[in-house]
Amino acid sequence: MKQLAICFFIILAFQADAQAQSIDTLLASGHTVRKDLRLDLMAKREASYYEALNASSNRTAKGYRLMILNTNDRNLALQVRSKLLQTYPDQKVYMSFQPPYIKLRFGNFLEKPDADKMRKDITARQIVTGNIYIVSETIEVKPEKSKETPTGKE
Repeated sequence: MKQLAICFFIILAFQADAQAQSIDTLLASGHTVRKDLRLDLMAKREASYYEALNASSNRTAKGYRLMILNTNDRNLALQVRSKLLQTYPDQKVYMSFQPPYIKLRFGNFLEKPDADKMRKDITARQIVTGNIYIVSETIEVKPEKSKETPTGKE
């Protein structure tokens, strides 16, 4: 029985060695390698899909947000959140609950002057009656889209 098992493993080792030859070795030795061209097309599509997925995902950076509200009145927090989303649809509102307070943070600003400008605008529109503070946080940064346009001819 041991001899049969040893023979089996020896044959298996030779089979594995024979299949381990690379395509370059096969081409150099005069063999013809045939493969479906759709495999290359599928690999290119998969690579472009993952590249686009990587490019569209949000990145993080150090930046600033506005601390709009810190209250224990849930209805007030929802009203202010609604007003902010209606007035500034391109910005995000972050609502968190840290017992017993609900905190509203607003926006993703890379530069402090941008955050200050938005703070002044919100104060001028009187969306919030209290103070608005600029807080340093890790923010979401959307990657810029490539400005290159593909041309048909080079």
